[in-house]
Amino acid sequence: MTVVKKNSFDVLYKNIPVLSGKVSRKEFTLSGYTYGDVFALAAGLKKKLAKRSGEKMLCLGTANKAVTAASILAALTGACQLILPHSFSARALTEMSEATGFQFAIADRPEEMPVGVDIITPSPADPGEIIPERLINPDKPFLRLFTGGSTGKPSVWSKSPRNLLIEAFYLKEKYALCENDLFVSTVPPYHIYGLLFSVLIPFVSRACVLPDIYTFPQEIISTVNKHKASVLISVPIHYRALKVDNLSLPSLKAAFSSAGALDRSDGLYFYKKTGLGITEIYGSTETGGIASRCVSDKTEQWKAFDIVSWKLTGGRLSVKSDFTSLEMKRDQEGFCLTGDEAREEKENCFVLLGRADGIVKVAGKRVDLLEVQNKIKTLPNIRDAYVMALPTDKGRESVIAAVVACSLTETLLRKLLMDKLEPYAVPRRVKIVPSISRTATGKIDRRRVEKLFVADSM
Repeated sequence: MTVVKKNSFDVLYKNIPVLSGKVSRKEFTLSGYTYGDVFALAAGLKKKLAKRSGEKMLCLGTANKAVTAASILAALTGACQLILPHSFSARALTEMSEATGFQFAIADRPEEMPVGVDIITPSPADPGEIIPERLINPDKPFLRLFTGGSTGKPSVWSKSPRNLLIEAFYLKEKYALCENDLFVSTVPPYHIYGLLFSVLIPFVSRACVLPDIYTFPQEIISTVNKHKASVLISVPIHYRALKVDNLSLPSLKAAFSSAGALDRSDGLYFYKKTGLGITEIYGSTETGGIASRCVSDKTEQWKAFDIVSWKLTGGRLSVKSDFTSLEMKRDQEGFCLTGDEAREEKENCFVLLGRADGIVKVAGKRVDLLEVQNKIKTLPNIRDAYVMALPTDKGRESVIAAVVACSLTETLLRKLLMDKLEPYAVPRRVKIVPSISRTATGKIDRRRVEKLFVADSM
């Protein structure tokens, strides 16, 4: 495995492709950008930003994998600080602008950007300007990932080159990914999982990626088979959609899933039809990758990556690795407390028991229930509100439910919430009541509240 020592610039950056003639001509995106093109775009972006004064904060509002890779290269030279949004909606971008104050953006939809942001269109320049030996201190933050107002605090997690590149190098070697591989992804590159697996890992592997994002089952199947893709990057909701009779993907050597627990039946169906076990990656934006498991092993246990240390702190999982963001609080030993409860098993394995911090996964995205509840309470004519997560028979993700004491109709309440929350964070099940049951101590009577929804399902 790649071992990187502190402040070891040459070792950390050695796997960034050197722009030799061979690498320059090799495709990074299939029938699109070569590695030479990516370096040229990075140099052009660096040149454009050099003409701007002051600190440059660049919002990367694009799903273009080559432009994303070029922007990361430019940021590694010190040209700018990168900001990655969790969504390209005007609401999310405005929240992010208020949290970070970014002045520049590369945008697929410039009309969604806040007023006053300078939109930059990358253009090529001399790729020789991007030299690994001249890159920034690997422990200096250079990229921040925004997790949104409905996904917990802090809203922004910073990453250093060490955080991201060590993880990319490690996963590349662990799963034997190489320059002969062709990656196909169903997730965008502006989330940590998509960024790592559809941009950074292919880039340090000198591999090729398909440029688009594929989400419909027949589209995924036909694309993989047409191009003989070898690596599939997807999420539980898309593996569920792949439970179709004609599922056959003979060219695949690896299939990855993250952003939520994969339903066992979906994974076993994929394994039965393709002979390939899906590898699940467990982690988060702030912790980076922590552990993995494969459906073909038929276990609920997670095996920690061998360069990640872990322990239980009061029943909650704590981790220590080079992947964790600087904002995470650390104990005296350097361990960071996660929001997940766990149980220790043999051979450095653990079983996840659920969240301890009120954050749940909906459609692969994190939602802070307390934040949703607080936003409901800011609406007019709301007397009280309580938000909870209900189990669903469609996998192991949650359904958000809300009990609201108000004079509004359910339709009007949902309409108002659409202006305050991302669509996936709006409660799917809502009960309008005169008042919410509380115990003698003033706490929400959760059992009585839950019965309101249980009655509907019977």
